Amino acid sequence: MGKSTCLGALIVLGGFCLTVPASAGEMYFTPAVAYTDEDEARGADDDISGGQLALGWVLTDRVSLEAMAGYSDLGGISELKIWEGSLNLLVSLSPNSRLSPYLLGGIGMMNTDSLTMTPENSALANLGVGLMYRFGDSSVSLRLEFRQRFEVENTLTFNDQITSLGLQFGFGRTEALPPPIERESDADGDGVPDSRDACSNTPAGESVDARGCPFDGDGDGVSDRNDQCPNTVRGATVDAKGCELDSDNDRVVDRLDDCPNTRGGVRVDVKGCEIREVIRLPGVNFETNSDRLLPGALPVLNDAAATLRMHPDLIIEVAGHTDSAGSAAHNEGLSERRANTVRDYLIRNGASLKNLTSRGYGEAQPIADNATADGRARNRRVELRILDR
Repeated sequence: MGKSTCLGALIVLGGFCLTVPASAGEMYFTPAVAYTDEDEARGADDDISGGQLALGWVLTDRVSLEAMAGYSDLGGISELKIWEGSLNLLVSLSPNSRLSPYLLGGIGMMNTDSLTMTPENSALANLGVGLMYRFGDSSVSLRLEFRQRFEVENTLTFNDQITSLGLQFGFGRTEALPPPIERESDADGDGVPDSRDACSNTPAGESVDARGCPFDGDGDGVSDRNDQCPNTVRGATVDAKGCELDSDNDRVVDRLDDCPNTRGGVRVDVKGCEIREVIRLPGVNFETNSDRLLPGALPVLNDAAATLRMHPDLIIEVAGHTDSAGSAAHNEGLSERRANTVRDYLIRNGASLKNLTSRGYGEAQPIADNATADGRARNRRVELRILDR
């Protein structure tokens, strides 16, 4: 590699340290190293043994005019030396992008000298394409270019292909001062101007959304900052603390309270109704002559488990009952197994293990007449008996 190649490489690498802005209306210079693929008819070797320097004027955002001078020192049969100078027009295809392709065309003169010929001057024409990459907000750009150089010498035309890599630096920009920023008024100081503020009286220090309103994750009308119940169900009526209303203070919100006027201090189930000596479980049924629960029993048992979780101090007996069909011994065993099934389900769903017992009473405690189908259906039941409050 010749001295000119080393010098060109140092210029390119050193340029990475510079950050001079460039844009339309300015000037720039571009040092580059070049690889020359000579026309085979010249009898020279292809090599990176030269460079080029361009000085340009940015006419518009898309169009630049530049003067370019280049030198090649190629070995081979004729040890060819080429000096060239040209005036080229560059057209950017994407001037506002960081990665911008461009087209190149121009005309000029060149001088060739070798061992086998006397120095000659001839006309040339350039056609090429390139790619410009801008570094950040600076106007330093990495420039990769491929062009074909057509030399017309007497009756011969040589076609050389030249690939170059360099850095382009802008200079001489006169930067206009930006117009003064007119700040919109913001009466409540929440960072959202009054023209876009849907909540113009936000308290100081409150975090707000893009509309200038305090954040309210559950949409209950109470800002997250003041919401003591931040996950309220959408559409529920809440108090000033963001919690659902519980008018009778029984720990069951009005929206779910089937008994909204419960006396103060009494125990209630998950539906807000007073718990008496026996908690009925209507809908808890089993397959015929089996302790396997039918699907409709699960919602009822889930509510019962939630009630027991509300009152973990209750001592409960799970009592199983049957109708009078079949032998008394069989019915007692069946009712025992069914009571155990319900007890186990409640424990799996959070009821206290130590506070739950189970017992099967068989047909001994009917609540209806076993002579009728309706009576027998009512007698087949499981219920929760409160042994100690």
